[in-house]
Amino acid sequence: MAKRPADAASEPWYADGLCFACTGCGDCCGGGPGYVWVNQAEIDALAARVAMSPEAFEKKYVNQIGVRRSLKEKRNYDCVFLDGETRRCTVYEQRPRQCRTWPFWDSNIRTPDAWEAAQEACPGCGHGKLYSIETIQEQAAVIRI
Repeated sequence: MAKRPADAASEPWYADGLCFACTGCGDCCGGGPGYVWVNQAEIDALAARVAMSPEAFEKKYVNQIGVRRSLKEKRNYDCVFLDGETRRCTVYEQRPRQCRTWPFWDSNIRTPDAWEAAQEACPGCGHGKLYSIETIQEQAAVIRI
Protein backbone atom coordinates (compact mmCIF):
# COMPACT_ATOMS: atom_id res chain seq x y z
CA MET A 1 0.00 0.00 0.00
CA ALA A 2 1.35 3.42 -0.91
CA LYS A 3 1.97 5.93 1.85
CA ARG A 4 -0.24 8.97 1.89
CA PRO A 5 1.63 12.26 1.65
CA ALA A 6 1.89 14.04 4.97
CA ASP A 7 -1.09 16.26 5.55
CA ALA A 8 0.28 19.79 5.65
CA ALA A 9 -2.64 20.85 7.83
CA SER A 10 -1.54 18.42 10.56
CA GLU A 11 1.90 20.04 10.79
CA PRO A 12 2.33 22.89 13.26
CA TRP A 13 2.59 26.37 11.83
CA TYR A 14 6.28 26.42 12.78
CA ALA A 15 7.10 23.22 10.85
CA ASP A 16 10.02 24.97 9.13
CA GLY A 17 11.48 25.91 12.53
CA LEU A 18 11.84 29.12 14.53
CA CYS A 19 14.80 31.39 15.17
CA PHE A 20 16.10 32.40 18.56
CA ALA A 21 19.31 33.87 19.92
CA CYS A 22 19.48 35.00 23.53
CA THR A 23 20.62 38.61 23.74
CA GLY A 24 21.24 38.43 27.48
CA CYS A 25 18.88 41.33 28.15
CA GLY A 26 17.28 39.70 31.20
CA ASP A 27 13.79 40.77 30.13
CA CYS A 28 12.49 37.20 30.43
CA CYS A 29 13.58 37.22 34.08
CA GLY A 30 11.51 40.17 35.23
CA GLY A 31 9.40 43.10 34.29
CA GLY A 32 6.08 41.88 35.58
CA PRO A 33 4.61 39.52 38.12
CA GLY A 34 4.79 35.86 37.26
CA TYR A 35 5.97 32.46 38.32
CA VAL A 36 9.15 30.44 37.84
CA TRP A 37 7.96 26.97 38.70
CA VAL A 38 10.46 24.68 40.41
CA ASN A 39 10.44 21.04 41.39
CA GLN A 40 12.39 19.35 44.16
CA ALA A 41 15.35 18.40 41.95
CA GLU A 42 15.68 22.02 40.85
CA ILE A 43 15.42 23.27 44.43
CA ASP A 44 18.14 20.81 45.45
CA ALA A 45 20.45 21.95 42.61
CA LEU A 46 19.84 25.64 43.29
CA ALA A 47 20.38 25.14 47.03
CA ALA A 48 23.72 23.44 46.35
CA ARG A 49 24.66 26.30 44.01
CA VAL A 50 24.17 28.89 46.76
CA ALA A 51 25.61 26.60 49.48
CA MET A 52 22.40 26.17 51.46
CA SER A 53 20.36 23.20 52.59
CA PRO A 54 17.28 22.61 50.43
CA GLU A 55 15.10 23.42 53.44
CA ALA A 56 16.81 26.76 54.11
CA PHE A 57 16.81 27.57 50.39
CA GLU A 58 13.10 26.87 50.10
CA LYS A 59 12.31 29.03 53.12
CA LYS A 60 14.32 31.95 51.74
CA TYR A 61 13.73 31.73 47.96
CA VAL A 62 10.55 29.75 47.25
CA ASN A 63 6.84 30.52 47.53
CA GLN A 64 4.18 27.85 47.81
CA ILE A 65 1.43 28.51 45.22
CA GLY A 66 -1.32 25.95 45.78
CA VAL A 67 0.39 22.58 45.28
CA ARG A 68 3.20 24.11 43.20
CA ARG A 69 6.33 26.02 44.12
CA SER A 70 7.77 29.13 42.47
CA LEU A 71 10.92 31.17 42.94
CA LYS A 72 10.32 34.42 44.77
CA GLU A 73 10.47 37.78 43.06
CA LYS A 74 12.02 41.05 44.11
CA ARG A 75 9.76 44.07 44.69
CA ASN A 76 10.21 45.13 41.05
CA TYR A 77 9.10 41.62 39.96
CA ASP A 78 12.57 40.54 38.81
CA CYS A 79 13.50 36.98 39.65
CA VAL A 80 15.32 36.81 42.95
CA PHE A 81 18.37 35.46 41.08
CA LEU A 82 18.56 38.18 38.43
CA ASP A 83 21.41 40.61 39.06
CA GLY A 84 19.81 44.05 38.76
CA GLU A 85 22.97 45.72 37.44
CA THR A 86 24.28 43.18 34.93
CA ARG A 87 20.83 41.74 34.08
CA ARG A 88 22.43 38.28 34.27
CA CYS A 89 21.23 35.19 36.09
CA THR A 90 23.35 34.47 39.14
CA VAL A 91 22.47 30.74 39.07
CA TYR A 92 22.54 30.28 35.30
CA GLU A 93 24.12 26.81 35.28
CA GLN A 94 21.38 25.51 37.59
CA ARG A 95 18.50 27.57 36.22
CA PRO A 96 15.12 25.79 36.29
CA ARG A 97 13.75 23.95 33.26
CA GLN A 98 11.25 26.76 32.74
CA CYS A 99 14.16 29.14 32.11
CA ARG A 100 16.10 26.59 30.04
CA THR A 101 13.23 26.10 27.60
CA TRP A 102 12.43 29.77 26.89
CA PRO A 103 11.08 30.80 24.36
CA PHE A 104 9.77 27.43 23.20
CA TRP A 105 6.93 27.22 25.70
CA ASP A 106 3.63 25.83 24.45
CA SER A 107 2.02 29.20 25.20
CA ASN A 108 4.53 30.98 22.91
CA ILE A 109 4.27 28.55 19.99
CA ARG A 110 0.54 27.84 20.09
CA THR A 111 -0.20 30.27 17.25
CA PRO A 112 1.69 32.68 15.01
CA ASP A 113 0.11 35.52 17.01
CA ALA A 114 1.47 34.06 20.25
CA TRP A 115 4.95 33.86 18.70
CA GLU A 116 4.61 37.44 17.50
CA ALA A 117 3.79 38.51 21.07
CA ALA A 118 6.89 36.63 22.30
CA GLN A 119 8.95 38.49 19.67
CA GLU A 120 7.64 41.81 20.95
CA ALA A 121 8.63 40.87 24.51
CA CYS A 122 12.00 39.29 23.67
CA PRO A 123 14.55 40.79 21.29
CA GLY A 124 16.06 37.34 20.65
CA CYS A 125 12.87 35.71 19.36
CA GLY A 126 12.80 35.58 15.59
CA HIS A 127 16.56 36.15 15.27
CA GLY A 128 19.67 34.00 15.27
CA LYS A 129 19.87 30.22 15.14
CA LEU A 130 17.10 28.30 13.40
CA TYR A 131 15.71 25.59 15.68
CA SER A 132 14.06 22.53 14.15
CA ILE A 133 10.48 21.51 14.78
CA GLU A 134 11.81 18.51 16.71
CA THR A 135 13.86 20.65 19.07
CA ILE A 136 11.00 23.12 19.55
CA GLN A 137 8.53 20.36 20.39
CA GLU A 138 11.04 18.66 22.69
CA GLN A 139 11.53 21.93 24.60
CA ALA A 140 7.79 22.67 24.73
CA ALA A 141 7.13 19.22 26.22
CA VAL A 142 9.49 19.80 29.17
CA ILE A 143 7.12 22.11 31.03
CA ARG A 144 3.68 23.49 30.19
CA ILE A 145 3.50 27.26 30.43
